[in-house]
This record gives sequence, C-alpha cells and structure tokens, in this order.
Amino acid sequence: MNLSAEIALAQRLADAAGGTIRPHFRTSLDAERKQDATPVTIADRAAEEAMRVLIEAEFPADGIIGEEFGAHNPGASRQWVLDPIDGTTSFLAGRATFGTLIGLVIDGFPVLGVIDQPVLRERWVGVAGQATIFNGSEVHTRPCKELSAATLATTGPHYFSDGEGAQFMALAARTNHKCMLMGGDCYNYALLASGHIDIVCEAGLKLHDFAALAPIVEGAGGTMCDWRGEPLHAASDGRVLALGDAARLDDVLAALESGAAHRH
Repeated sequence: MNLSAEIALAQRLADAAGGTIRPHFRTSLDAERKQDATPVTIADRAAEEAMRVLIEAEFPADGIIGEEFGAHNPGASRQWVLDPIDGTTSFLAGRATFGTLIGLVIDGFPVLGVIDQPVLRERWVGVAGQATIFNGSEVHTRPCKELSAATLATTGPHYFSDGEGAQFMALAARTNHKCMLMGGDCYNYALLASGHIDIVCEAGLKLHDFAALAPIVEGAGGTMCDWRGEPLHAASDGRVLALGDAARLDDVLAALESGAAHRH
C-alpha cells in the first residue's frame, strides 16, 4: 500500500495544528466543559478546523472523524481520525505531554498515525508495514525480559471503572510499580515506541484517542491490542494495551484476568 501522498498530508496537518496550538500554550486560556465533562479550548477547535480544511481540499471523498466536530462522510472506507489536542488537561496545566493525533483508518483498521508534540517539536510517524520515524530517524521499542522489570504507564486512575481499576492494579502489582507513571496521554505511547516505557494500559479510549497510536507502536516493534489481546479497530471497546515487547503479552493478559477474577 503506497501511502506517500497521505503521509505528506499528515505531516502538513501536524504543521498546521502545531502552528495553531503553540501561541496558546501557557497562556490564560479559558476552557469550556464538553458534555462528558472533559475540557476543550479555542486551541482544540482551531487546530481541528485547520486540519479539516486541508483534508477536504486534498482527499474530498475521504471521511473525517474529529474529536471536536464529529463525522464528515461517515460512509467512506477511508477515515481521517483527528484529536487536535490529546491531553487538554495537560495542555491547560502547561505540561508538554499533550499531542496532536492524526490517524488514517481504512475499512476500520488504522494504517497511518502521527503523534506530534508541537511545543517540543517532536513527531512520531507510523505506517503499516514500515518502521516508525521520530524526527527523521527510525525508533524501536526495547526488550522487556520479565513483567516484574516493566515500567507501566497510564494517564490516570480516574479513567477506569471500579472493575477496570481492579484489573489495572493487578497488572501494576506484577510490574516494577516503583517506576509506574501516571499522566502522559498519547505521549506515553510515543515514549514506548522510542524505547523508554514498556507497557501502557488504559480504558475508556475513543477511536480518535487510539487510531494514530497503533501504527506508531507496531512500526517500532511493539504491539497494540485490547484487553483480550485482539487487534484494535474502529469498533474496539476502548480498553487498550501497548507493549514494547510482544513476548510479555500473555503475562499482561494473565495479570489483567487475575484482577477480573479477584473482583468476583
């Protein structure tokens, strides 16, 4: 699959979003609350609008699924999936761990992803069947010989239901929990792709939260799946795992399952 035109567009989308977001970083922005109580700012909306204009000009037949403005051309087999600021809470707090997520999903499966951190000017680009590129160079996940040595990350405990929280804590108990990381949003997946983190475990994610991540993690040698070990796609339930070393997948799934068993 030749996606060179799509990759070039995704780079321009990230440039456009970053140019919109940077002037607002660490300013006194007012955040509104969306229906799900998550914050949204003028920067989120302006960045998504800038990206939509470019996609509609270059690939008018494609669909767009954006966090802020919903679906355009929902029946198209190719869908651009946009999260202009993944981690708005971090953005509002002046933490440069948020990112712009740009994904391309074909027939429900992610094939292209960009994580762009516009303040640090860091960009990860992943394409199905190709090595993940970070600022022009290939990156690779790191090996993890045993679960007890793994660094585990998640955005926060408040995103888990009680049952999911019990499963997460069962996994955390088997990892190197003195090194566990809280916070980070999409940036955790980027760091995993670059070989700095071993496992990310989250729940409650929507397609715009994970579509861009899978090609990046997998192109760096890692694996992404749901909590049952199934590949991620447009209808996934939002419970997401990323592993730098696929050899630990069975251990991680067993740990999550033990938390579920303990709950009953």
